[in-house]
Amino acid sequence: MKARVHVMLKNGVLDPQGEAVRHALGALGFDGVQGVRQGKVIELELAEGTTEATVTEMCEKLLANTVIESYTIELG
Repeated sequence: MKARVHVMLKNGVLDPQGEAVRHALGALGFDGVQGVRQGKVIELELAEGTTEATVTEMCEKLLANTVIESYTIELG
């Protein structure tokens, strides 16, 4: 079983990496980009029967800093 966890900085938290990407895109001539938020995707290969609750616990304890990041889980 696979799970994909998307982790992003919460709204209102400064994203210096996203701002650097936005600036670089502008320097390359892509003037229409007004904002960039950068995150990460974590793919997990899990044993059959692993529950979404277990993946949520993984996120809460390690995969996301829940003070400044939010996450979504896709199971499949």
